[in-house]
Amino acid sequence: MPNGFLTTHVLDTARGVPAGGVKIVLYRVSGNDHRKIARAVTNADGRTDQPILPADVFTTGQYELVFFAGDYLKATGQAGTETLFLDQIPIRFGMAKAAHYHVPLLLSPYGYSTYRGS
Repeated sequence: MPNGFLTTHVLDTARGVPAGGVKIVLYRVSGNDHRKIARAVTNADGRTDQPILPADVFTTGQYELVFFAGDYLKATGQAGTETLFLDQIPIRFGMAKAAHYHVPLLLSPYGYSTYRGS
């Protein structure tokens, strides 16, 4: 069976465009232990240039993607000077088998959603 891998992307639903320049960090989670295993920045298409967790290092388990949405919202003029409603957005999820997992973030200044994509 082929190894799995993880991809992600960010869409700015308030502006209706891909969200380029969003910093993302991937952690492997075990109980309360978080181990940083990857980091990336989205390109102009709102995607990472390569899988954030490629097949050659993929293992099943619990993971957390942290999207640095506040920096992006500030850079695009969508955040005021006050405390941000959304800043770092963590999404914790499990990968139970070797497969392609895709975890996108749909982002606006006051809300977000995610799902298992394809």
